Amino acid sequence: MKIAPIALGLLALGIAGQSVADARIELGDQARVTRLFAYPNNCSVICFRDWTLEQTVEHYLKQSVQRDGYPAATVTVRRDNDRYYADIAGVPGDYHKPLDALLDAGELAYNGAKKLNSDGKWAYDWYLFLPLGMALENRRSIELLHFPPDYSLTQAQDYLRSNTTDRWASLLTFNGIPAEQTPAYQTIVDIAPIAAPASAGSTLEGTYGYFQDYQVRMVKDVTLTSKGQSLPMVAFGAPVRSWIKQQYGADLKVLGLAIISPNAEQKVPVLGSNHPSAIWYAADKDNNGGDQDKADAAGLKMMGQDLSAACWQAGMGRNPSADPQLTLNACTQKWQVTAKKQTCELFYRTIRNMTPEQASAKCNTGAVTRELRALQKPADTL
Repeated sequence: MKIAPIALGLLALGIAGQSVADARIELGDQARVTRLFAYPNNCSVICFRDWTLEQTVEHYLKQSVQRDGYPAATVTVRRDNDRYYADIAGVPGDYHKPLDALLDAGELAYNGAKKLNSDGKWAYDWYLFLPLGMALENRRSIELLHFPPDYSLTQAQDYLRSNTTDRWASLLTFNGIPAEQTPAYQTIVDIAPIAAPASAGSTLEGTYGYFQDYQVRMVKDVTLTSKGQSLPMVAFGAPVRSWIKQQYGADLKVLGLAIISPNAEQKVPVLGSNHPSAIWYAADKDNNGGDQDKADAAGLKMMGQDLSAACWQAGMGRNPSADPQLTLNACTQKWQVTAKKQTCELFYRTIRNMTPEQASAKCNTGAVTRELRALQKPADTL
């Protein structure tokens, strides 16, 4: 993919004094653009969104420029013979570089998916889905996850629209990140770039090896900024933490910290975390022998862990040069000791759907006070 300037003069000043200009980005031929942008995204005779290929690409690129902090940027995708081009106004002149990297990595994912299918392991209701629409340039932290749910593609056409990402975004806001800035902290890499039903997790465990080239390339690319700064990464859930161990040798527990080297010069701090949606399973009464108090205690413990992980992500994302261990110590002290009543209230508000008044009253009871002590007991989870 190549970029050619179509305006010589600078148009404006972007984020942190970056100059911005118009640019034309070559995306490739129709076959390449079709496979890398998951087109058609949501069609089965009748299309939920009856978009052309050009409109689909525009949609995802507009998400990226918005999440990169360029609200005035405009995107137009055009076809010229069999080549597709994106004209983007109001972004830095080198904005094509992270997009180039994503699409080149996407070719590796496509090759893996083709091999998976030729081996008879591809399911009829799976879709190859790259992390489109992410912040490409001004990202703050990386989230390593398992796979995107199918409805993020077929219904929302938004990689950041899922119960998982929505919950984690709320935890980032509880840690001081404005809601409109959370997408910059949520640049996602899935070790299985497959949009699949939420129940497909165990089936997907047999696919990881097919995407190793893609996985390693993506982690290397997204954890390093254009200025050479390594970004912090959170590894969510047991399958992802196991992948980290296999690939980089780091044995991560929940709230365990490691430094990995995607390349020889790079040092990336990685924090182990629960999967963002695991709390609903852990706090389900049916998964705790029908005992509601036991379910609440399990949920409270996980809430403390999750808030601590989001706190670390927020702190390291604001200041990637901060000490990862000191940041983690401060976060666990806050959410599992100093502010444990707030942790309790947030659990009952967001997981048990209580009003703030009900949650406050619940967290003042003797029974919950005993449960709060569980927040400080170490335990590995999902």
